[in-house]
Amino acid sequence: MKGTIIDYLKEYAHVSLKDEPMNDVDSLVLCQFSYLKFDGMVPPVTANEKPVSLQQLYERPDYEKLYGDERYEKENRALFEAMRKCVRFRNMKLNYYINIIETQTDFETQFSAVTFLLEDGTMYVAYRGTDETIVGWKEDFNMAFLSPVPGQELAIEYLNMVTERLPRDFYVGGHSKGGNLAVYAAMNCEPQVQDRILKIYSMDGPGFRPEVLEKCDFGKIQERTCKILPHSSLVGMLFEKNIRYQVVESRTFGLAQHNPFTWLVQDGDFVTVSDIYETRRFVDDTLNEWILSLDEQSLRIFVDTLFQILSASESDNLIDFTANLKRSMTGILGAMKDMDEDTQKALRQTVKALFEIAGLRMKQEFKARTRKEGGQDRH
Repeated sequence: MKGTIIDYLKEYAHVSLKDEPMNDVDSLVLCQFSYLKFDGMVPPVTANEKPVSLQQLYERPDYEKLYGDERYEKENRALFEAMRKCVRFRNMKLNYYINIIETQTDFETQFSAVTFLLEDGTMYVAYRGTDETIVGWKEDFNMAFLSPVPGQELAIEYLNMVTERLPRDFYVGGHSKGGNLAVYAAMNCEPQVQDRILKIYSMDGPGFRPEVLEKCDFGKIQERTCKILPHSSLVGMLFEKNIRYQVVESRTFGLAQHNPFTWLVQDGDFVTVSDIYETRRFVDDTLNEWILSLDEQSLRIFVDTLFQILSASESDNLIDFTANLKRSMTGILGAMKDMDEDTQKALRQTVKALFEIAGLRMKQEFKARTRKEGGQDRH
């Protein structure tokens, strides 16, 4: 019977990591668990304190603060409870938590990571993906024209620091932006650290511009990198071409498949499909071609303007933005009207380029399909 990662934890509640080693589903469990708000509960990376267990977290008087992210509060509670009762994770320890949200610098940064010490003697370094803050989403967009973004540099520092303190072999991974950070840190960490990596997980994380992969010598870690996407992936297909990936079936549709709690599991493994949807691939390829066709200045104007528009909604996170949609839209319309003429012109030209590329791709695909069908008719 197909289920979710929570169903998986219940089914494998009595199967230890020594009986069955870390697998892809375990990785997604830990990547999602890294979204919980461990501030003040897990020892920070700046301290040298004893790690804490799941039971210690559960018994804390401020335990409820873990669920500060309202998006998946119910699912995260169920996840924690299932992990606490599952022999694979109940004795796991947490340490070296870091959470940075910086809005006052030139490049906005939302960065968080935590290290899980597993009972089989390995550890898992998990990078949190994009949270509910608008700052977090802007950093995702920044990846389109700037590398490294501050979060990527912090990811390297964090990995080098933690692995120096803990001489274990390790896994590294993350969901969404966290997957990008995991791969970037693995490509650029110290050589002796890179040698200890067991596997790198990018769970529907955006990829990299071709020149970044070449500069960072992705080939060094390619065989140990595991990229997993839902079959209607948008985020995970950004900048991905000719990169191996595994596609997972989801119980929902469209962009909602980015939510890890919708990914389907059966018999201890993901339910896989052959590839992402053809219509989604068309959109993904069009977006990638569009981004790579623009110069840095055009992309910077587009991202900064988009962020300016979102900020004008007077919401600092996407939960408030959607909850107060009428007020948010009023602010957005005002911001667009108040933009200077040059910015409006640049924005129009950038969006026009997207539609032109989409139209060209549609014509190319139509011609290719017509030729193929014509060839079949002749036989």
